[in-house]
Amino acid sequence: MTSTLPDQRAGSRQARSAEATPDVRRCAEPGGILWESTGLVTFSLTTGSAFLLQTMEPSIGAVVDAHSTFRTDPIGRGLRSLASVMMWVYGDEESLVEVERLREMHATLNVTDENGVRHTALSSGPWAWVLLTGVHAYTEGAKYFGDGTDLDVDGMYEEMKQLMRGFKVAEKEIPPTYADFVPFFEQKIAEQLENNQVSQDFLAGIRHPGPPLGTPALLKPVWRLLTNPLGYVQYLATVGTVPQVARDKLGLTLDHESGAPAPPAREGRRPGGAAAARAAALPPDRLRGPPVGA
Repeated sequence: MTSTLPDQRAGSRQARSAEATPDVRRCAEPGGILWESTGLVTFSLTTGSAFLLQTMEPSIGAVVDAHSTFRTDPIGRGLRSLASVMMWVYGDEESLVEVERLREMHATLNVTDENGVRHTALSSGPWAWVLLTGVHAYTEGAKYFGDGTDLDVDGMYEEMKQLMRGFKVAEKEIPPTYADFVPFFEQKIAEQLENNQVSQDFLAGIRHPGPPLGTPALLKPVWRLLTNPLGYVQYLATVGTVPQVARDKLGLTLDHESGAPAPPAREGRRPGGAAAARAAALPPDRLRGPPVGA
């Protein structure tokens, strides 16, 4: 089982873990940073990097490999995940009911890998990592697809801490501030994440998403034709916003198919991200997000 990263602040962590976890009435507050950004169409462009980082975590990768339907029902699996995320943010007190549903569903998900190591979905480190990758997704989303204003990273991180507490993440797994999170996140990627078959299959799936279950054979070529451009955009956004160290572990560049090296990083938003942000801001509020978040 993957253990929690060693921490130089072990003493303070132990002291914090002894404190009572603050009561949480909902996973996210109306009008907050998560509330304002999660329902946008552009949200999906950076959540791909969070999902990819999750699959690279050994315990999560092992459990997903054994139990997930992302290979056989990618569209259904994606829509269910999206609907659940929207409940976390917009479900008010019902968000905690959704969390309990997820915890009950994951309680029985376990697997023993080829080395005899047992992995369980609710182990504290992997369970926390699922939410911690969201911090990266929100910062990358604001950087490349935001409205041009600087993201209040400390405020966003406080909201993510509330979300993690709603998910009953152990306090010892939550870096106390965003400044503490950054080195924790970088060390986790460098020392614990790995390239594996689940990660590669996930990348292949977002580049060429399979049709919904039950799609007639005659319509599958039409599906591929229609989704190929969308898959390419999602693939580029995922690969482009995942940290460089993770990209190196996966053997990826921004132009994976041609093998060309990735273009040099640029400060601020990329032109395509700025265009996507402007386009997402044009429609009325109810049309700016996916149907489940409207």
